[in-house]
Amino acid sequence: MLQHSTIPLMRAWNSWSNRPAEMVFLPLGVRITPVLYSTRSKTTSAIEPRRDMVRLGRHAIDGSLIELETDHSGTTVAFSTTKTDPFAIRGSWNGKVSAEWGLRFWLTLAISSEGGEVAIHDTGRNITLLKVGTRFVAVATAEAPVHVTGHDTIDALRADFEENGYFYTATRQNEAPVIALRFNLEMMRKGAYAAAVADSAELAIAKAQACLAAGAPAEIANAQTGVFEGALDAMRDVVAWNTIWDETNARSYTAVTRIWNLGKFAVWFNDQIFAALLAGVFDADLARENMATAMAGATPQGNIACIVTSNDAWVDRSQLPFGALVVWQLYQRTGERSMIQASYEALVRNRRWWQDNRDPDGLGLLSCGTSDVGEGLYKGTAFAARNETGMDNSATHDEAIYDPVTRTLSTFDLGLNCAAALDAEMLAKMAAVLGKDDDAREFAALAERQRTLISQTLWDESRGIFANRQRRGGFVRSLSPTSFYPLLCGAATPAQAARLLEHLSDETTFGGDFVLPNATRDDPAFADNVYWRGRIWPNVNYMVWLGLRRYGFVAKASKLASQSYDLFMKNWRYDRIAAENYNAVTGEAMDQGDTDPFYIWAAMLPLMAASEIVDFDPWTGWTVRHAGRDVVLGPMVSPSGTLELVVKSGTLVMTLNGHAALKTDLHTTLSRIVFAAGRVACTIAPVSEAGFIELPGLALGDVLAARINGQDINYVSGGDGIRVMIAGHAEDRRLDVYFSSSSAH
Repeated sequence: MLQHSTIPLMRAWNSWSNRPAEMVFLPLGVRITPVLYSTRSKTTSAIEPRRDMVRLGRHAIDGSLIELETDHSGTTVAFSTTKTDPFAIRGSWNGKVSAEWGLRFWLTLAISSEGGEVAIHDTGRNITLLKVGTRFVAVATAEAPVHVTGHDTIDALRADFEENGYFYTATRQNEAPVIALRFNLEMMRKGAYAAAVADSAELAIAKAQACLAAGAPAEIANAQTGVFEGALDAMRDVVAWNTIWDETNARSYTAVTRIWNLGKFAVWFNDQIFAALLAGVFDADLARENMATAMAGATPQGNIACIVTSNDAWVDRSQLPFGALVVWQLYQRTGERSMIQASYEALVRNRRWWQDNRDPDGLGLLSCGTSDVGEGLYKGTAFAARNETGMDNSATHDEAIYDPVTRTLSTFDLGLNCAAALDAEMLAKMAAVLGKDDDAREFAALAERQRTLISQTLWDESRGIFANRQRRGGFVRSLSPTSFYPLLCGAATPAQAARLLEHLSDETTFGGDFVLPNATRDDPAFADNVYWRGRIWPNVNYMVWLGLRRYGFVAKASKLASQSYDLFMKNWRYDRIAAENYNAVTGEAMDQGDTDPFYIWAAMLPLMAASEIVDFDPWTGWTVRHAGRDVVLGPMVSPSGTLELVVKSGTLVMTLNGHAALKTDLHTTLSRIVFAAGRVACTIAPVSEAGFIELPGLALGDVLAARINGQDINYVSGGDGIRVMIAGHAEDRRLDVYFSSSSAH
């Protein structure tokens, strides 16, 4: 029977399960599962990262390219899958390293379906056929299998190998719920198969055979070369590999990691919205799916649950309210008002819940807590309250005392209050877009009030830094990078911001080769090197970087982005590790056991690097930076379609939907970029030397006006469009070009 027919067509064939080498056609629930058997160890592997050595390679979001390597009992096998169209895939394997005689190392393709339909293998045609509902799936292999067996389940196939070995024929069968096509690495060290879906058996067979005969497609281009090489590629791979199918809730979502065993599904609020932010770089639909998954944690009380899994739901607490920030960024990237509409009401209720439930003294500043609702693990404890920051064992909580009467910690949490102020600011922006003027005024005022309270109450003048503080006392001793979050929400005065920068580069606190440690280097907690006690966390680096950008500390932000990129690539380039957190002394990811090796928010480190070139900034919108260094970047999502960017020989060329849309030799930043019907506009940051901005495809005769800061300027024909000369200037300048609707733009 049909399974999940509403999944987007281009993603229907994909690595949906917890077995990354297993290809699943989700609408029919059909699976092609590689199973390895080693005679040497008498064990099987279904290639599961929780149990087996797996190196996850390149992975397109739509599954058009999937690559991985696995090691089983010393033998290494590489797998690759490509698509010729949404209904046909071609898979291949390559035995790269052998630890035993290939005749005794078996690679099996197990063909099955979720509905338990019987698969039939036609030996004469070397075709395996499955009928699910009215549809057919055909699987063809480049060489005939050595042996074909039938089983009720994948586990039964594995038991057959492990109990009976490689030289056993009693399970030989051509019709069964699981048909196992068995190959060995002596006779088929390299092999290939194709699978196709159609509405008749013969069409499916013909399609599979044609796909197999077509061979592997041409190599796909790298997503980012030149400066910050591989950053966009890494983001894509981390998002794609962690995007799986949640059978319990019948939904696609990008998990925190496909490796942790946290039940049938697990959703942390912050992790899920960051997954949406990252997915939005490549696929607006996947971003929406991830935001919907995050918003599914909204409670009747108003908060969004800290975590919801198949085993537990922490509805008594939430997580830092960064949801509006992410939604606003997704709106800017996609230009789709629906991004705001889908989440707005849940985010508004969540923000009001914080004010109603985590300000026990009515002072306007928030403390973390745990409400008397639900049955979540740790409910009503200090640890549960600390969960709201996400920084569970941070030394910044060591002096916080849990008050069972107010059900809150005794401290004002700096990170929470900055996130709440930013959340209110972003909600005001969203409300304005939706025409909710009363909401816009309410949240703008709330943001301003909270910024003032942060600046006046949480600034420790003696140390020249922001810090957590007891509600009825002084500042706590321990610090974390949340000390820089007042930059993120706009709470720091110019004088406070200047002093903050001193701490950023101080190697006794937050500076160093690997940054930013989540305990200062002079704090005894730093030596613990356990989770939030001293290690580096990608999501925190991203927020500090965003705050530096907001305050115009461009050089400091770029340095942090570069250091974050280097930290990520140190572990990614050869080992393909995208870690949950990192050692702040060595930069190593897997130096201790409390780090997941393929965590979604690790991709926020290369996101910073890619965003140094193209970004959708919460305050200045669509932004492109030309620093003069060669780069190729894209494709990625933009409000005007698929964006790609190339800088070569000093000229930046931005294409939209495959057509050049803007060229410039100005070494500067273009922000608030607009491509609209009848208008192209951008803000040009200061430049020291004159240069040009060219708009290809715009006919000279179609231009109605070109203006800088509202004043008409001259323009000429240039290349295949118009060219505007820009003089050197020391202040931001606004360029607007208006043209008739007949133009290509």
